[in-house]
Amino acid sequence: MKIAVVGGGSTYTPELIDGFARLAPFASEIVLLDPDAARLEVVGGFARRLLRHHGSAASLRWTSDPDDALRGAATVVIQLRVGGQRARISDETFPLVCDCVGQETTGAGGFAKALRTVPVVLDIARRADPGAWIVNFTNPVGIVTRALLDAGYRAAGLCNVAIGFQRRWAAALGVDPSAVTLDHVGLNHLTWERAAYVDGVDRLPAMLASNLDDLAAGVQIPAEVLTSLGSVPSYYLRYFYCHDEVVTEERGKPTRGARVSEIEEQLLQMYADPSLEEKPALLGERGGAFYSEAAVGLIASLHDDDGGIHAVNVRNRGFFPFLSPEAVIETTCRVGSSGAEPVPAPPLRPEQAGLIAAVSAYEELAVEAAVKGGRDRVYRALLTHPLVGQHDKAARLTDELLAANRDHLAWLS
Repeated sequence: MKIAVVGGGSTYTPELIDGFARLAPFASEIVLLDPDAARLEVVGGFARRLLRHHGSAASLRWTSDPDDALRGAATVVIQLRVGGQRARISDETFPLVCDCVGQETTGAGGFAKALRTVPVVLDIARRADPGAWIVNFTNPVGIVTRALLDAGYRAAGLCNVAIGFQRRWAAALGVDPSAVTLDHVGLNHLTWERAAYVDGVDRLPAMLASNLDDLAAGVQIPAEVLTSLGSVPSYYLRYFYCHDEVVTEERGKPTRGARVSEIEEQLLQMYADPSLEEKPALLGERGGAFYSEAAVGLIASLHDDDGGIHAVNVRNRGFFPFLSPEAVIETTCRVGSSGAEPVPAPPLRPEQAGLIAAVSAYEELAVEAAVKGGRDRVYRALLTHPLVGQHDKAARLTDELLAANRDHLAWLS
């Protein structure tokens, strides 16, 4: 199988390649695609050494030519970042002028990233072979995946939140990760773990009873929230449940993007060392824990038709009866060659359903703005987002967003 990695110059790429080298015997050719040729040379060289170190028979090369990279690829992995870390830092700061959280995947900052990203991803998809599976890791995953599906592509969105919970809880329970099946429901970066099944028995209630404080600390959300919900929210729900506290914190320290920029500089220096053949420990600070395992597992199921269980971003199609069939949700799915099918699950609680409905409505408007453009569409999406939701803030954030992204969004207005 030929696999194209779009955004192959990312410092994340060695994590992905390490997974392919260890876990993906089906990968015969890997092509890294990135417009930054100098960065590709560094990352690609290290990625090739990783493959050799693990004894993988896969070939690896890199290019800045999209058609060359995508031609004949059975799987296209998308992990790009339009505007780089500079744009991320902007996303994490401009919303603060309106007392709104600055974050790269949700709120106004996440919307800015979506507007920059969707047109580029759709252009990539147009160049891919018609039968290729497009596996999207690019945030905001739900919005980008919906844009791909709306345009008719074979696409699945993937996030590492669920696999992170699975791996950590398996270790705490003393079982193999494959023995743990999560009831993982919601939207991308708006999910809850409602159960953790081992041999058909839900172990989460006992974990909440005995390890409540640790579970709460792990997601940085007050323990009483977990107790009230009877589930463990994703740490991204902190931006909703503790919004004002987060805004105060963000005003008092450098952005996460600034720290990631420092880490990236150090990683690139390490990758350039011709003697380096294993992932450096610093890569773990970059984020994306278990990223490669999630990617390899999903790709294997899509192509081998093995019916594997994965948390995937897919069309709703009635799974949540209060959302439109076209909405994109994130939930536990059984995956085969025809795609991902949600595993039946109990109904949502009202407090979960209400938040999902509001954010899903925003995501629908976000895709429309990213595809069709127009200042009014940007404003409507921001007005709808529950982290904005007021006219004066939506209007000012529209202006701030467009000004901060004028180099990337000139087409939009």
